[in-house]
Order: sequence, then structure tokens, then C-alpha cells
Amino acid sequence: MGREIVSIATALVPYPPERVWAVVTDLDCWQWRSDLSRLDHVGEDAFTEYDRSGFPTRFTVTERRPLSRWAFDLDNANLAGRWAGEFRPEGGGTQVTFTETITVKKPWMRFFAKGYLRRQQARYLADLGRALEQEGGT
Repeated sequence: MGREIVSIATALVPYPPERVWAVVTDLDCWQWRSDLSRLDHVGEDAFTEYDRSGFPTRFTVTERRPLSRWAFDLDNANLAGRWAGEFRPEGGGTQVTFTETITVKKPWMRFFAKGYLRRQQARYLADLGRALEQEGGT
């Protein structure tokens, strides 16, 4: 495999942690995510996301501290790693920090992985903002 690649995205969203946490962790309501075509889950601790082309990534929840931290391991044919979301109240809103740490399984992918993670995280934050807006005000 190779060395770990880390990407961190952070944003202040103008909604309370309860709302942000509810949207991010509700596996039954994934449709706000523009990168997914499907999400299957078994219980609260294992799920599989399918991107728009149908490519699956498996997730296993490793930590759940309501309104504070949600973390899981992830694995697919191209990479393996960890994701952690941290939620902190700030000024009537929520400071979110999403950290993704991966190891690529195909050496040539290492050259593109960091840029890919950054684009995915930016898309996720944009989608999250739209989902929270559509729910209404604070």
C-alpha cells in the first residue's frame, strides 16, 4: 500500500449542533449527498455507500459521541482508511471538522488522492449546507 494521505475540511455552519448532527448521521436520509446513488445499511454500525457510477465503499462505525464526534473505518477496491467528523458549538452555529485519512491500494493513485479527497470534502460541505438550508431556519 503506502503512506497515509490526510485531508481536513472545516467550516462554520450557521445551524446548531443538534441539526447538523441529525443531517450528517441519518443514514436513512442520504439523498442530500450529490455524490451518491444509493446507501445501504445494516443496523447503526455498518453501511455501504455507492457513488454515482455504482462503485461501493464499505463503512464501519468506530465511534459515536452524539453532537460531538462520529467516526468510522472505510474500505473499497482503491483505498482504505478512516473518517472522523467533529461537531463543536460556536456562536449559535456549529464548527465542523471532517478528517479523512486514507492509504491507496494502487500506487499510481497516490498522485491524485489528495486532490480527490479535497474535492470530495468540498462537495460534501456544499451539499450539507444546502441540506440544512432546505430544512429551514435555525
